[in-house]
Amino acid sequence: MGRGFKGIAAPVLAMIFVTSGCMVGPKYVPPTVPMAKAPDAYKELDPSWKPAAPADMELKGDWWTLFNEPVLNELEPKVALANQSLKASEARFREARAQIRINRANLYPTIGTAPSTVGERYAADRPYFNAASANKGEADLQLPLDFNYEIDLWGRVRRTINAAKEETQASAADLATAKLSLQTELAIDYFELRSADAQKKLLSDTVTDYREALRITTNRFEGGISAISDVYQAQTQLQAALVAESDVTVARDEYEHAIAILIGQPPASFSLAEAPLHAQPPIIPTGLPSALLERRPDIAAAERRANEANERIGIARAAFFPSLSLNAAVGFESTSIKSLFNASNFVYALGPTLSQTFFDAGRRAAISQQAYASFDEASANFRQTSLDAYQQVEDNLTVLRVLSQESIQQHQATVAARGAQEIFNNRYVGGIDTYLQVVTAQNTALANERNEIDILRRRMDSSVLLIKALGGGWSRAQLPQY
Repeated sequence: MGRGFKGIAAPVLAMIFVTSGCMVGPKYVPPTVPMAKAPDAYKELDPSWKPAAPADMELKGDWWTLFNEPVLNELEPKVALANQSLKASEARFREARAQIRINRANLYPTIGTAPSTVGERYAADRPYFNAASANKGEADLQLPLDFNYEIDLWGRVRRTINAAKEETQASAADLATAKLSLQTELAIDYFELRSADAQKKLLSDTVTDYREALRITTNRFEGGISAISDVYQAQTQLQAALVAESDVTVARDEYEHAIAILIGQPPASFSLAEAPLHAQPPIIPTGLPSALLERRPDIAAAERRANEANERIGIARAAFFPSLSLNAAVGFESTSIKSLFNASNFVYALGPTLSQTFFDAGRRAAISQQAYASFDEASANFRQTSLDAYQQVEDNLTVLRVLSQESIQQHQATVAARGAQEIFNNRYVGGIDTYLQVVTAQNTALANERNEIDILRRRMDSSVLLIKALGGGWSRAQLPQY
């Protein structure tokens, strides 16, 4: 028995060692991405901005500290701790990581046992049966140990493991993308809320001024100096300002509720004290366009999935080659528990199984074509994601550059409008101009003041979006290695 077992096992083990290094399918080459002729600077980069040269000028994971907003600094870490959408992304990452262990288990044999006991009695009239061998019933006790192992001749199992690793890395990048998206959404909602606070303060001060204007106009009417139409115009101005103040309050509450959900809190139990927006956009280190591909987690996820699709080509190609598996069973069999472990009742079976499909009506060929198409799709998605990233950076650089100029122009317009309002008001009090000119000057001044706040809001939002477009300080080196 021993010599027979060794005679079969020796050539099988030799075959395993000889063939285990073979892997069919193409070697992965990362898809190329169209680049500008001069990839050392962004087209829309403001001349006052500089690429990050020293390490301390690069974006870090806590990028929101660039804005020097203490309340925002307290809120941002809560996203990673309590946001439920982020927890769902983290669970998907753990699922992908577990799949690596599942696929890796296929590299090893499965060993199990299935003890059984069966009592049997053959009928005397059983077809094709010698009636003389009929019995009153006897037991059959079996205690087997089964061994099954598929030899990875063509790398199918190893490529499956690699595909799981690449999907796990892509899931990790997806998690980083989700985290960055939620963090930037929180920052944008925060600056929208602070902008609403600034608008609300402006409108509150305007309401106070309009109430005083209505009082003066009413007094002038009662004194016979002004017409009743002046009073109506002053009342109209006051009510319109009150309506605008109410609208801003609604918007402010909605942003506050959105922030509460982002940090995993019920809106009813969360509030932020009013604080008008006064901050200015920080100088953001943009780095080099050629390095953008290494800093965007969504680009990394797309590239990893292209690699995963390449592995699946190899898996599909392996189906065209024969598969070899090794099966073995050892154990004891007896009709009595007393004699079950006698040496004479030891049984075994060992032998390799070679299988090859000769005809499947083109099924394997179609799966192979599907794998190649999937790789082409993943490669195209990678290139498109990369191009979208360049566009997002350039778009936000353009917005920031233009809005920086607009803010200066708008401030000058606001100062001029305030001066005009003061002059027309003095002329009205002196009886030179009508109240209609005062109303027009008030509307113009208020519109310019509100637009100045809005331009600052847009600059802050674009700064946050630029940081997101640059990857938020993330690096491809943060991908888990397996």
